Amino acid sequence: MKKLAIVSTHPIQYNSPWYQLLNQRGKIEIKVFYTWSQTAKGPKYEPDFKRTVEWDIPLLEGYAYAFVENVAKEPGSHHFKGIDNPALNKTIEAWKPDVLLIIGWSYKSHLACLRYFKGRVPVLFRGDSTLLDETKGAKTILRRVFLTWVYKHIDKALYVGANNKAYFKAHGVKEKQLIPAFHAIDNDRFSIFTDEQKGAVAGFQQQLEIEEDVFVVLFAGKFEEKKNPFFLLELARRINDPKIIFLLTGNGPLEEELKAKAANDKRIKFLPFQNQSLMPALYRLGSVFILPSKGPGETWGLAANEAMASGLPVILSSKTGGAVDLINGNGLLFTPGETERVVRYIEELKNSPQALQEARNASLRWVKKFSYVQLAEAVEKGCGL
Repeated sequence: MKKLAIVSTHPIQYNSPWYQLLNQRGKIEIKVFYTWSQTAKGPKYEPDFKRTVEWDIPLLEGYAYAFVENVAKEPGSHHFKGIDNPALNKTIEAWKPDVLLIIGWSYKSHLACLRYFKGRVPVLFRGDSTLLDETKGAKTILRRVFLTWVYKHIDKALYVGANNKAYFKAHGVKEKQLIPAFHAIDNDRFSIFTDEQKGAVAGFQQQLEIEEDVFVVLFAGKFEEKKNPFFLLELARRINDPKIIFLLTGNGPLEEELKAKAANDKRIKFLPFQNQSLMPALYRLGSVFILPSKGPGETWGLAANEAMASGLPVILSSKTGGAVDLINGNGLLFTPGETERVVRYIEELKNSPQALQEARNASLRWVKKFSYVQLAEAVEKGCGL
């Protein structure tokens, strides 16, 4: 059985399940080497959420892992020098992997790891960058040259979607080096609706004073500039229907300003950050999900996957990295500024139960393409299986 070493900064709620699945499938032996060792101590403060976040699903069960000491003076995944592991390469080498998978290059240790193992073992790479926010100029040219050099150190790239594939090709990665490995979430966990979750939905409705016959436009995510939550307030201004509610769920730096500007419209409602176990119930509060991102840096938008697996149509802006992959008869892809198109689509879904149901069914069908199974199969293919 081949041994695969995976290098990642810290346990992530979207990644741990496919590590577990890889281990369960038994085709390769995996071990994850976490480079932000400080996260081994437990939950960390998330400045964007303005709170300490501890995910309530298991992230360190069902697979082998190790935390490698990070000696960075300012530890964290928000800057290049925040991940500095002098022992990383030797620690991985001592485990004697046959293949290496590195998730993200833009950290001191991860880049050094790419360079060290190139030519020693096959190097797989996974990242989700796109060209959506690229601008013309000298800095872009220099960055293109630098990234082309970086990606000369990989053997295969596991691309997450069409925009990510275009990014890799723009930086010299050949078609034969590219393996589709679409971004995914635990579709089953969101598609199954339990009695407990039904109770949670009823609790949310009572708390928010939402009647069952209203149409709910749902946003879920950080209240930050790139996700453009103010777009929902603009939609509320243009749509006068009292039976259409706008629900923003999350926390973040824009929270106080959002609530202040929405104070005079009772149709605009807020819920704070909800942990993973409650998210399937949260999505069932919605009639349609919207992610109106304007960037920069919205490389995919995994909340859209969650909404689709929960049976919601999705409205995604073209600045959302995964939009071109996720929209397929199940929603609307719009360009930032096309507010009236979004208004018309919401009104169409609200006024046509048939159109709403068809879009819901399309989401449930299409999201099956974006599964942990296809992701595990892609990794196995990268390992030569």
